[in-house]
Amino acid sequence: MIPLSVTWDDIGGLVDAHERFLTGARVDADVRGAVLDSWKRCRSVGLEPDRLLVPYAPGLALDDTFLRAAEPVLQRLTGSLSEVGMTIALCDSQGRMVQRLGGDRLLRGRLDDVRFAPGFDASEQVVGTNGVGTALAERGPVYVVGREHFADCLQPFACAGTPVRNPLSGHIEAVLDLTCLRDDGDPLMLRLVREAARDIEARLLEQATQRERALLAAYRRAGRAADGWPQQPAATRPGRYGEGSGARLGRIDLAVLREKAEELIAAPHRTLDEVMLSGGRSALLLRRQVRGAAGETGVVVEARILGGAGVGPVGLAGPGTVDRPAIVAGVVPVPGFATEAAVAVPTSRITTPKKRATATGLPGSPTSPPLPTLLLPSPQPSAPEPVTDDRLLLLGDPGVGRLAVLARRRLELLHEAGIRIGTTLDVARTAEELAEVAVPRFADFASVDLPDPVLHGEEPGPLGADTPLRRVAVGSVREEPDLYGVGDQVGYVPSTPQSRSLETGRAVLEPVLAEAGGWLAQDPARLARVLTAGIHSLITVPLRARGTTLGVVSFYRSEHPAPFEEDDLSLAQELTGRAAICIDNARRYTREHNTALALQRSLLPKGRPEQSAVEVAYRYLPAQAGVGGDWFDVIPLSGARVALVVGDVVGHGLHAAATMGRLRTAVHNFCSLDLPPDELLTHLDDLVGRLDRGEGWAVDSSQADSGIVGATCLYAVYDPVSRRCALTRAGHPLPAVVGPDGTVEFVDLPSGQPLGLGGMPFETVELELAEGSQLVLYTDGLIEDRHQDIDAGLERLRTVLARADRSPEETCEAVLDALLPARPSDDVALLVARTRALGPDRVAQWELPSDPAVVSRSRAAVTEQLAAWGLDELSFTVELVASELVTNAIRHATGPVQLRLLRDRALICEVSDGSGTSPRLRRARTEDEGGRGLFLVAQLTERWGTRYTPDGKVIWTELPLP
Repeated sequence: MIPLSVTWDDIGGLVDAHERFLTGARVDADVRGAVLDSWKRCRSVGLEPDRLLVPYAPGLALDDTFLRAAEPVLQRLTGSLSEVGMTIALCDSQGRMVQRLGGDRLLRGRLDDVRFAPGFDASEQVVGTNGVGTALAERGPVYVVGREHFADCLQPFACAGTPVRNPLSGHIEAVLDLTCLRDDGDPLMLRLVREAARDIEARLLEQATQRERALLAAYRRAGRAADGWPQQPAATRPGRYGEGSGARLGRIDLAVLREKAEELIAAPHRTLDEVMLSGGRSALLLRRQVRGAAGETGVVVEARILGGAGVGPVGLAGPGTVDRPAIVAGVVPVPGFATEAAVAVPTSRITTPKKRATATGLPGSPTSPPLPTLLLPSPQPSAPEPVTDDRLLLLGDPGVGRLAVLARRRLELLHEAGIRIGTTLDVARTAEELAEVAVPRFADFASVDLPDPVLHGEEPGPLGADTPLRRVAVGSVREEPDLYGVGDQVGYVPSTPQSRSLETGRAVLEPVLAEAGGWLAQDPARLARVLTAGIHSLITVPLRARGTTLGVVSFYRSEHPAPFEEDDLSLAQELTGRAAICIDNARRYTREHNTALALQRSLLPKGRPEQSAVEVAYRYLPAQAGVGGDWFDVIPLSGARVALVVGDVVGHGLHAAATMGRLRTAVHNFCSLDLPPDELLTHLDDLVGRLDRGEGWAVDSSQADSGIVGATCLYAVYDPVSRRCALTRAGHPLPAVVGPDGTVEFVDLPSGQPLGLGGMPFETVELELAEGSQLVLYTDGLIEDRHQDIDAGLERLRTVLARADRSPEETCEAVLDALLPARPSDDVALLVARTRALGPDRVAQWELPSDPAVVSRSRAAVTEQLAAWGLDELSFTVELVASELVTNAIRHATGPVQLRLLRDRALICEVSDGSGTSPRLRRARTEDEGGRGLFLVAQLTERWGTRYTPDGKVIWTELPLP
């Protein structure tokens, strides 16, 4: 160990933030996220910025294959940096420096002062934040400059580092770093080092390709130098594709062969496998080692396909093409295998084990261990020789084959996780599903720890070492009595991997738990027994969703002898990330279900709906006691009409707000049926009665009744064509009408009983409103409180409204300013609507006799009117719609028929008749001669529907204007 202690001088940058971080203050807004995460990791392992103990290991070396790939790239990079003060550091996969290249005299001297030379351990847990160690910890490129270094001795420098990966396995082979003095630092260094790393990875891939080509060449040479497996009879020997009676292998058979070949390549102790194929066929797969001329070693899998008459080949080489391998039909080479590896080899090239060993030095030769002999039963003289087809199936490296198998299994695991995790909106059950999916396919033991607020649907808040967690779910291949059980409270000490992952928000790998002192510090006696029981490796991952940490998941291995690897981190993070979203969804559902779901669904409308009948303004003021049950709505109806609604549910709090939301939704639904105002309130009255009876049942006699204690409503429908307004109320205060001249009248409207009492009909009043009149609807909180009666409130309201020059917005402001106290005792809803008229220039209507001949005249009239409005491009569609509706009215209805066009925000086409029968949309069968007209209307229009009148019905459609 070499102690390093360098006095910090004024090199600038992040001084205050670094000092505040060391004292425990939050510096999230002042420090880059990757740097701050690194500082947290450094603090969790107990590093001191002013004093480091750095192990020094001279004589380190990298693999020759890697060095051959890296040397030309490093020479080229060194040459390009010869004019600048910058050095290149090549480190191994543990962060220890192997080579240091380039740099001027000043930089080399400064680096030597801190021993930043071959043998220097630059891993983050030893020297803190830096280009090498942090790149390893982040598993990606990083740029660190000046005071961003955690250690004082490295703060005079700027560095950019990135991992260099094996392109086949994905493992980090080395770390490449560029370092210079802080004042010479430039983020461009990051791009340079990334490009150099990519060049090295490309050369590694090229070497792998050359290696597999050499192995394939050795395999071919062995085939030419030896006899093959027994030749097939000429009558059954495969020829060109499509010749003979053989049928090629199907896609499923090819996929099975490929999968089994990958598994056989990845299995070091297996040499033979048998695969059952379709059509009564089977395949014998033989795993053999092969060695190239330069000493390259690899594995081939040969396939002998048996059975079936005229078995088709996997891939065929016809006459005259014996020396050129053909690509295997339908077999896609595994990533990491050369394309030439998936080839078809003629039967003459398949050699016996003994002769191939002689030619290539494979097992079976005098210098190699014996390879298990493939024994094939000799055919009986009286039996026909079975049809065979021999092929080289795959060639590659056992390690790459293992990765291919692992990749497929991981994809299957993630697919299963997507299906099985999150089937319910229960937090605990979702955590259990995560543990069930992970064990035993990924881990032998899995645990999920969550804070209690998450279980209750609340926000968890920042999680750290001092946050108590509760074990919610456990999955295990066997009983583990020494680990915490479900329901136990767990408090992790700061040194544990779980606490570190919560602190940094990143997964932590402890491949060998026996050497993980921070993990053992949690409970040395208990965890010593855990080690004795066989648990030996750990990955811990924070449950993070939507920027919030919800808990931590721990994956342990015991039955599986191999420890977790760094590549397992990505799978653990993906698995946990999917589960975190599901747990967060369940948490949010729990919160909304227990507290504010009803309130959220019953929020008052935001914005104004698109309609032209009235100009509206509205206000909602909650009472001092909180959210109440007052509500309002503006709902566009068919025929350019609009519905204005104001209601009041007695009481305050979530129950009143939930009831308000229900009533608003019900009114919207009833409006979609185009019911008259009195019928709509009748339906609403019945609904409130049923809600009241259903919710009024108490679980026990001590519980308070939660039924609706009272609700009122005022419903009005205004038609801008006729300028008539129909109003009905159920126990609600009288509406006010402000004429264009400023006169104020309260509509003489029968009161009706409040909603929910039932038994009494509601009465409707119709009145004609001049254009520019204001209809004022409100709740009783505006005019009545404990200090004044309702009559005094109405007179004050009349006085405030007696102005003709106000807009609806100004009217709302004036009314609230004049009538409401600073702290109202009841909530208030106010809706002001100024009427508009749809003039004769925007309305066209025709009275039509019940004569089929009138249909053609109606089409002509529609075309002429659309031309007058400048809507010629809609003529074809509207003509067809009007023709279908008029035809149906004449054929199926009674009484006079009227056709009307309205030019509003959309083009409205209406056909009315004297029948009360509603048309029904259906799909006509192929043999039907009719029944397609209404279907065409629905397809050609944006909306359509039926509206009933006292004299019959109206079929209406809407088409968007161009």
